[in-house]
Amino acid sequence: MGELSDRELFLLVGVTLYWAEGAKDKTYSRRECLQFINSDPNVIKLYLRRLDLLGVTQDRMRMRVSIHESADIPGAERFWAELAGIPTSALKKTTLKKHNPRTTRKNTTESYRGCLVIYVSKSADLYRRVEGAWYGIVLGCRSNSQTEMSD
Repeated sequence: MGELSDRELFLLVGVTLYWAEGAKDKTYSRRECLQFINSDPNVIKLYLRRLDLLGVTQDRMRMRVSIHESADIPGAERFWAELAGIPTSALKKTTLKKHNPRTTRKNTTESYRGCLVIYVSKSADLYRRVEGAWYGIVLGCRSNSQTEMSD
């Protein structure tokens, strides 16, 4: 595939990734801020690279772990902090998911590290850029497929 340009990373990969996995603004719950959660270390690295590309500095990011209460919480916090390049003390309070004994969880091995939640403060303008780019991608796909169908 080759190396991605900054434009490709922001527009195609970053916007699509955010729209799939990030928090979206709702008419009944206005947020307009970037908040992203994922359990895949490579997806988190890609998202952090994208934030860097957008000029988001570390001091604007708030990160926390979200994990089941029965997991290795300190190990997960160390893992995510190291991956993000921050000290564990910089993580916000971990969100614990209550164990439901009626369900059979598959993610119980030592490799389970929960999810990392990344919130960007003062990000309404960035959120609007992402939202606008997403709708631009959607409209671009529609016009291309309509053109191909009429040919």
